[in-house]
Amino acid sequence: MKLTYFDWAIIIGYLILMLLLGFFTSKKNKTAEDYILGGKSMNPFMIGISLFATLFSTLSYLSYPGEMIKYGYVFLVGVLAFPVANWMIGKFLIPKFMRMNVKSAYEILEIKLGAKSRKLAVIFFLALRFLWMATIIYATIEIAFVPIFNLNSSLVPLISFILSLLTIAYTTMGGIKAVVKTDVAQSFIMFFGLILTIVFIINHLGLEQSIFKSSIYSHWEPVEYMINPIKRMTVGNILIMTLVWQVCTSGSDQIAIQRYLSTKDVESAKKSYKISLWGSTIIQILLAVTGLCVMTFFFYNPNLIEDGGTMFDNADSLFPLYIRIGLPSGLTGLIAAGILSAAMSSLSSGLNSSSAVISEEIINRKGEKHSETTDLKLVKKTSLFVGVLVALSSLLLSYITGNLFDVVQKVVNLIVAPLFVLFFLALFVPFSTDKSTTIAGILSLVIAILIAFFEIFGISSLWIMTLSLIGGILIGVILSYIENKINQY
Repeated sequence: MKLTYFDWAIIIGYLILMLLLGFFTSKKNKTAEDYILGGKSMNPFMIGISLFATLFSTLSYLSYPGEMIKYGYVFLVGVLAFPVANWMIGKFLIPKFMRMNVKSAYEILEIKLGAKSRKLAVIFFLALRFLWMATIIYATIEIAFVPIFNLNSSLVPLISFILSLLTIAYTTMGGIKAVVKTDVAQSFIMFFGLILTIVFIINHLGLEQSIFKSSIYSHWEPVEYMINPIKRMTVGNILIMTLVWQVCTSGSDQIAIQRYLSTKDVESAKKSYKISLWGSTIIQILLAVTGLCVMTFFFYNPNLIEDGGTMFDNADSLFPLYIRIGLPSGLTGLIAAGILSAAMSSLSSGLNSSSAVISEEIINRKGEKHSETTDLKLVKKTSLFVGVLVALSSLLLSYITGNLFDVVQKVVNLIVAPLFVLFFLALFVPFSTDKSTTIAGILSLVIAILIAFFEIFGISSLWIMTLSLIGGILIGVILSYIENKINQY
């Protein structure tokens, strides 16, 4: 089945809407601060939706149904860690950030420690978000667009470049205001598309093809509840991983901190984070149910799986395949637009935050004074440069093995904990030193790489963040203590 003119009309209409939002928002940006922080007066509800849409990218949109199909519902229990994350971030992190008059989150490190840790944090952040954006483009085109549009894989580079150009266009025009507004629009497209898909599949299956037949889930392994670093997925593992990811990302990533700083006060920033958690909870439940419904459909229709494979072998590709062959005209286009939404919301935020960091941490640190108009032009040019570089980087992701959920852990989340190590030591360990914190951050990354790519001690990829975080903090505390003692003599 090919996409109809109606499907294409929906997709093209969506893309035009995003460009128009960027164009009309661009007229409201007068300074670089408007472009980066939206005048520090943005609506907390919209900021919260934007934060959710940004961090819940195509990687999650595509990997969660595949994870549900292949391994079961264990990943979903991670939402139970959200209340703890909300308390920790709202009480200990957001108030500290809001008290500081900064544009780049990494200014905080130099204020607290010194220039070395700040420079390392900038390198970590840019590497993290470049890998993240490159993976988003690769996953969207290779795993979603190719099967949905029934395209030749040789077109992946061209489509990646076009998708990047469209996102660069509205992001460069409108800055954070355009990013937030398009994020909100894209979020509702994602929600609406998934709900319609679930309703359509359940209606299509009817009473005879029940989703409650036990043999549908026979390939799932028994659920394990204990914490076990050797096991890939247990309830304890996923709770810890989710909590660590939320705290590390919300406590050190420019994408998150930039949004807190775009609100008017601490309470507004806390509200925006809570809203982002509610958005994540709802979308994860919808994606889990979608995965369950898609798995049921192919259980009863195994002949429709391409190349004669099994559900287990093709878990990541079944949702895109169903979009192409199972949905009616119009709804296929809407879901394709939803996948585009997930990709473009994350890519636009990554471009905006990366350009903000490069502008504040590299260009403006040279000491040259520019007019407000010149600063605004520079940060826009930086967004353009970052976008093109990310599009080219996405072509390297085909060399990473594993299902999409594992790729996210190995590539995208590799630097999440090492970056937060720097902030934790700066904000919560009074005797930390600049030199020791920098060394701790580097060694934390070494730990993450050993687990991700060398599988040291057989540790699961889900433990990359947790163990690199603990190791980095312990190293930083010990080295800072020794350094302080040496300086006393």
